[in-house]
Amino acid sequence: MKNTMNHQTQTETTPPQNGAVYSELSLKFANRKEVLKSALLGAFIGLAIIVPGVSGSAVAIIFRLYEKLLFALGNLFRRFGECLRFLVPIVLGAFVGLIIGFFSVRGVINKAPFAVIALFAGLMFGAYPSVTDQIKGERPTPLRILLFLLGMAVPISFSLISIFVASEGITITEWKLPHLFVFLCLGFGVAVTQLVPGLSATALLMMAGCFTPLMNSVGFFFWEAHPEVFIIYGVLIFGFFAGLLIVSKGLSDLIERRRAPAFFVISGLSLGSITTMFFNPEILEVYAGWTLPSAKSLTELIIGLALFAAGAAIAYAFVRFERRHAAVENS
Repeated sequence: MKNTMNHQTQTETTPPQNGAVYSELSLKFANRKEVLKSALLGAFIGLAIIVPGVSGSAVAIIFRLYEKLLFALGNLFRRFGECLRFLVPIVLGAFVGLIIGFFSVRGVINKAPFAVIALFAGLMFGAYPSVTDQIKGERPTPLRILLFLLGMAVPISFSLISIFVASEGITITEWKLPHLFVFLCLGFGVAVTQLVPGLSATALLMMAGCFTPLMNSVGFFFWEAHPEVFIIYGVLIFGFFAGLLIVSKGLSDLIERRRAPAFFVISGLSLGSITTMFFNPEILEVYAGWTLPSAKSLTELIIGLALFAAGAAIAYAFVRFERRHAAVENS
């Protein structure tokens, strides 16, 4: 039997057209728990911009909010009030996650990078079954298998490019007017990474050589010395929100019309994303450091593996809880 995602929030469905089913999703929160879940999703989206390899949209699938998130963004102007109410907790959570990522997680990563990456990778790995749940019961045709493999190849290719072909960096203090178009495109690209599971904003910024300069630009002393950087921030933010609105609508329509093939690609993207968490420029620097005589590589490896296992167990327990919750609602 072919699987269909939990559409208990569906309120109306129009007749199929050209094999497509168009549904209107209710974005109302049933209780405070759903509001908190949305805020937590936002926090992960904010962290995903900072932590290498983390995909905010993959977390949205785990929380069973991915399609609602795409729908709310893609229909923001058509159903403004309802979509805005749904997005507010996510936006607030994303802001908190971004701030935490800048001032806390980045500091922890600098001190124990492998342990932090391993923990996040474990969380993503343990939650991966919630992604494959979307294609449970679907026939794995040769085309769908190919789509799955292509999906895996995308984040791995991103990581390889960021390692071997990355730019040396874009100057954010001595820029000219044409550079603003580059930052506009980067903002748009970061939005795409937050909507397409498996893509990493960090990897994209690393490929452009912008990740370290942007991270180093966040601070009162830098802002005082280079106030023009706020123009760069503004262009990035504009491109980001433009990307969210444009790409979300396209993805939402794609999932409506070609659900099974789309989720075969998404499953590959998510698995590829987990792989690249252990294969990106920042983590390779950690591996290189383990070769130094003073390195405590074995200790770091053991701690990282333990955190990976703990993260995977916690996330999988959450997946099982969500499955039982969905089964109760559908019964």
